[in-house]
Amino acid sequence: MVQRDPANRDPARRPTMSDIAAHVGVSKALVSLVLRDAPGPSEATREKVVRAAEELGYRSNRSASLLALHRTRMLGVVLSVRSAFHAELVEEIHAAADEAGYDVVLGALTRTHDERRAVENLLGFRCEALLLLGPEAPSALLTEFGEQLPVVVVGRRSRSAAVDVVRAADDDGVVQAVQHLVDLGHRDIVHVDGGSGTIAADRRRGYRKAVRRNGIAERIVSGAYTEEAGADAARALLAAGELPAAIVAANDRCAIGALDVLMRNGIDVPGRVSVVGYDDSALARLSHLDLTSVSQEAAAQARNAVAAAVERLDGGRTEPRSLVVPPRLVVRSTTAAPAG
Repeated sequence: MVQRDPANRDPARRPTMSDIAAHVGVSKALVSLVLRDAPGPSEATREKVVRAAEELGYRSNRSASLLALHRTRMLGVVLSVRSAFHAELVEEIHAAADEAGYDVVLGALTRTHDERRAVENLLGFRCEALLLLGPEAPSALLTEFGEQLPVVVVGRRSRSAAVDVVRAADDDGVVQAVQHLVDLGHRDIVHVDGGSGTIAADRRRGYRKAVRRNGIAERIVSGAYTEEAGADAARALLAAGELPAAIVAANDRCAIGALDVLMRNGIDVPGRVSVVGYDDSALARLSHLDLTSVSQEAAAQARNAVAAAVERLDGGRTEPRSLVVPPRLVVRSTTAAPAG
């Protein structure tokens, strides 16, 4: 096999495990085993792979040889600091990691730290695998991460063949929410969506499927996963005089924003308008909100995400896997049959 000359590699492109494999003349799977210190490769092969990684500048400013020779048993988790659901996932991930003998390092997404920077920081701590909670990154970037170390995408679909996926069936969750409202007798149901991302698209698809199945007119209002988005949607509906009988929001935060505006304007919930959230977060369970919401089964997602990472690190699995967890509607006091 002809080895790739690192001098001929485009200097603007980050080196990958495929580059190392081509340079050494072995498979990418074997390179992955070496860089994860997994059993199988001979010492001679390990030395060649480590040397090639250093020559090619793989994961620049970090020592590939240290990763190959030492285990840190640390899982990096990238999360949004604004998401109550992510906080719940992290708590469950910690519990599952403890049982598996791993520690957890958190990388928070903020105004100044995007997903790439959060991942780079976690790699600096020599995390052996990454769990990305609801990432917005495109498939190409997820693939780039997945070619460096095991990556589990939690909470959304991904077309990347380089990562594992653990998620809830978001479309089915919204179908359950709409069907609950239809069974109560509602026929005018608005969906305040979550914007342009993959998760929002799945939930929007579930809404459309459910209203078509029940012969109901589709009404979608553009939104986002924030209280402000839910509040803006409710204000727009009020201003247009087009208040629906029920609202299915993109997530709990969006639903809470809508609830606040409705209540401040004297709209009875659920007497005049029923409201459903998504995530079944701690916010939904607050006694003064008691929000009907769709549970993504955080504990199940967390356990399966940690298990997927450990299978890669300790079990030597190289093929990607995808696991879909069934969501569950939790009915509380913000939904009821239409008045009168």
